[in-house]
Amino acid sequence: MSTVDRERLQSLLEAERERFVSKHPLSRALHERARGSLVGGVPMTWMMKWPGGFPVFVREAQGARVVDVDGHEYVDLCLGDTGAMTGHAPAAAVEAIAAQARRGITTMLPTEDAVVVGEEMRRRFGLPLWQFTLTATDANRFVLRIAREVTGRPKVLVFNYCYHGTVDEAFVTLRDGRPVSRAGNVGPAVDPSLTTKVVELNDVAALEAALLPRDVACVLAEPALTNVGIVLPEPGFHRALREITRRTGTLLVIDETHCICAGPGGYTRAHGLEPDVITIGKPLGSGVPCGAFGLSAEVAERMLARREADYVDTGGVGGTLAGNALSLAAMRATLTEVLTDEAYARMIPLAERFAAGVEGVIRERGLPWHVTRLGCRAEYLFHPTPPRNGGEAASRKDEELEAFLHLFALERGVLLTPFHNMALMSPATTAADVDRHTAVFAEAAAALTS
Repeated sequence: MSTVDRERLQSLLEAERERFVSKHPLSRALHERARGSLVGGVPMTWMMKWPGGFPVFVREAQGARVVDVDGHEYVDLCLGDTGAMTGHAPAAAVEAIAAQARRGITTMLPTEDAVVVGEEMRRRFGLPLWQFTLTATDANRFVLRIAREVTGRPKVLVFNYCYHGTVDEAFVTLRDGRPVSRAGNVGPAVDPSLTTKVVELNDVAALEAALLPRDVACVLAEPALTNVGIVLPEPGFHRALREITRRTGTLLVIDETHCICAGPGGYTRAHGLEPDVITIGKPLGSGVPCGAFGLSAEVAERMLARREADYVDTGGVGGTLAGNALSLAAMRATLTEVLTDEAYARMIPLAERFAAGVEGVIRERGLPWHVTRLGCRAEYLFHPTPPRNGGEAASRKDEELEAFLHLFALERGVLLTPFHNMALMSPATTAADVDRHTAVFAEAAAALTS
């Protein structure tokens, strides 16, 4: 970080915060008003994570654009942190959602849409049998229960700094080589080190050692880490992961919630993975809450063979609104008309253009940074070389620099994910949108280094 003067950075960040406050009086007023009825002045606490001191309040969102209550328009590269990967309000999904809402939103009975979505998920991801939830977190929770039930094993294995929503077992990290609860973990029901083994991504030896005792029901894995900065698997890692899990009788669960950015069938199809289970959620419904998990025929057979397990009432799997008609209508439209093969053929080259633009600025300014791309997702990190694992990525976090770049871009009409400087391409994103970001990024880099 020797090329970035920290005092200069602090001064620039303070100037951007003052600019933000002055330009967003209506958002500020709504936030202050909301403090009287909403915890933290927001409808969900993670919305407090905005470097300007309060969030932008949105008036409308369409395609790859967001307009706030103060009238400012943004190129949206955040896209609801993947929840709006389709772009906002895609016409096909809006029409399907409105039509289904008029016919009924939930009945606790199946619709034809459920069959169509199940068939499309089978086609895309390869696993034959599917169930639907309201979130990927739900899908992961249910799958962990099923894995424990069918294997008779108590533990789960995850990779350090993984992202699996708010699954209790995943809030674990490594400290001095030992599993401990992540810092900030809110009221864990049990110490996650009692339920979970954790190893670093790309550490095949540690993975094998953890699975050899045969007490792990499943490995729950993002195929590439995405929430600590993009961390890619090394060549051969997934082949080793699949071989070791099979040899030790451990189920392999691939969470595609973020990695569906790799292609229409996620990282699984793009790289020929062979999981026993797939989980996925927020990108599938064009913003309508939904999730899903897919099972191999063998896992489904083992699941239903457990006669003492209650899958239809109080066994801990399901929810009254899971598989509701509205969610399935949104999913059908999203999968068949929005996040299509043709859409990815546009989105992935746009992410390549984004990465090339950022790389050009980094080279020109001699910054010790890099950009990593995964399908139609890209992210820049403040280190000269990509991290090998989550521990390395976490140790390189620079929250002050992240805040500055996010706020600098926001004030110039580009919205990035506030948790990390991630950009996602939607079917509505254009080359001009990408180039606008490149120009803003270049301006920020110049301000930091001139």
